[in-house]
Amino acid sequence: MRNLLAVCTKELYTYFVSPIAYFVCIVFSAISGFLFSGWLITASGSSSGAAVMQATFGNLATILLFFTPVLTMKLFAEERKSGTIELLLTSPITDVQVVLGKFLASWTLLIIMLFLTLLFPFLTQRFGALDGGVLLSGYLGLILISSCFLAFGLLMSSMSKNQIVAALTSFGFFLTLWVIGSLSARSGSIGQFLSYLSFLEHYNNFARGVIQLKDVVYYVSFTGICLFATFKSIESSKWR
Repeated sequence: MRNLLAVCTKELYTYFVSPIAYFVCIVFSAISGFLFSGWLITASGSSSGAAVMQATFGNLATILLFFTPVLTMKLFAEERKSGTIELLLTSPITDVQVVLGKFLASWTLLIIMLFLTLLFPFLTQRFGALDGGVLLSGYLGLILISSCFLAFGLLMSSMSKNQIVAALTSFGFFLTLWVIGSLSARSGSIGQFLSYLSFLEHYNNFARGVIQLKDVVYYVSFTGICLFATFKSIESSKWR
């Protein structure tokens, strides 16, 4: 546990000693705040607070689709490019601790970004009392879907020396699984399979205030598989 926290702390320090963390947090807050204010203006007097928050949760998930590759692209790619990956892998810590430590660092920064949006529910009180269940499920959905984004981004970073390539590959994959649900209108098993693969199809339930076990299992399983694949990718690099 100590080694895992050491890796996490080192990566968090790297985030905040450079402009990356501040830039991402500021731009993320600005975009999400702009979209939220737009919903407040257009929904004034015609929508409930729950409806505004549901739309806001959808916007936040879409924004994170673009921002999470920025958080993960450097975690391994920069170490491969600079040659410090060998030093890291020969240090007295396990590969699992390295992978989980880096993932935990990016996840912590993500939580900070989401914490900045907690002002939104308070501002929607003007439309009436909010349902705590909608807020809980909405933020839980954001955390789960973002964990998938981070885990896959970490995998792409572990397989590339170029940060831009890792980020663009991650974004392209995310976008594919985001829009693939639109193809699920086809009848039959193919449509059901495409619907199950879609990030958006699973997230919509959380945004509406509904927590279903199948959606939680999907996100947790996807995150776990990506982290395991990252561990195998790092392990195999020792033999190259």
